[in-house]
Amino acid sequence: MFALQKSKSKASARKQIDIKGVRDGILMLPSNQYRLILQVSSVNFELKSEDEQDAIIDTYESFLNSVGSPLQIVIRTREIDMDNYLGELKERSDNETVPIYKKQLTNYDEFIRSLISTNKILTRNFYVIIPCGMTGKTDFELVKEQLGLTADIVAKGLSRLGMHSRQLTDLEVLDLFYNFYSPEQSKAQPLTEQALQLIHNSYIQKGDDNE
Repeated sequence: MFALQKSKSKASARKQIDIKGVRDGILMLPSNQYRLILQVSSVNFELKSEDEQDAIIDTYESFLNSVGSPLQIVIRTREIDMDNYLGELKERSDNETVPIYKKQLTNYDEFIRSLISTNKILTRNFYVIIPCGMTGKTDFELVKEQLGLTADIVAKGLSRLGMHSRQLTDLEVLDLFYNFYSPEQSKAQPLTEQALQLIHNSYIQKGDDNE
């Protein structure tokens, strides 16, 4: 069970990771700083021809010039926990009644177990983080509009590179931070929807919050 502590522990955790909250998928930081996070697909640059690589570089340069504001690119590499998959595979094999299919499932199970005994199965995710900073009293809707306009420019620029992007939701933003700050725990104990909802109630901002 994912334990959540309240009062001082909650305040301490917020201070440590420097997050005021999340609203409409936008990360709210102290000092009127905001971040919108896009998850982006990848392109295998090494498999492209030399002409294609040159075209990608030129398009990428044009994309950066079109944005006109700083961007942060984050690459997250995580080891996949295969225990659940192997458990489901064994259950299917145990329940299979057709001998030839049962043998195929058994052989496949043995192959996967042999593979992960000597190799880590990794997944890699790419994110583009768009910043926005305001001074004085902040109108969140204005922040949201400005970030949305920049995100649209970024998404269109990335699409010209053959990359698809989408904005993370409130819960996906929180899950990203959970995986970042607790990598081992998140691998062995992924957040359930119920646990995410508890965090949601603590961190999601639903009204004007200009402090």
